[in-house]
Amino acid sequence: MIENLIKQYQLAPHPEGGYFKETYRSAENIPHTALPEHFSGPRSFSTAIYFLLLKDLFSAFHRIKSDECWHFYEGDSLHVHVLHLNGEYELIKLGRDSANGEVYQAIVPAGAWFASESKGQYSFVGCTVAPGFDFNDFELAFADKLKAEYPKNIELIKRLCRQ
Repeated sequence: MIENLIKQYQLAPHPEGGYFKETYRSAENIPHTALPEHFSGPRSFSTAIYFLLLKDLFSAFHRIKSDECWHFYEGDSLHVHVLHLNGEYELIKLGRDSANGEVYQAIVPAGAWFASESKGQYSFVGCTVAPGFDFNDFELAFADKLKAEYPKNIELIKRLCRQ
């Protein structure tokens, strides 16, 4: 099943962990002058990807400069761990089991640190970003820095950081 997903959707390794494939990038751009100062240039109106996480992989803590909408497609539930700018921790459970707090869609706000992990063999999800994703807006977390900013979440940070 997993090999078929990787092949069928032409997924490639992602720098934060897991596999991905960009499926949409709007043809039009938002000019740099119309965006907040923290963007370094123009951005697509929106982008979308498929994203696959396996049991023994995780998406390491990172942040981007845009809001990111997560969509659940198939497989096991996916936990998205969010460290908000105000210091609060939020666990988003993506999946089919609404009785246990799982949702099909959720938003990670711009600037929040987040990591994710499959709670079973695999989780196949999608992410839509607006303004569109650009690797210039991507920052992978350093565990020591993140632990100092979020001391209540040290164990989670140690487990879900790569550097």
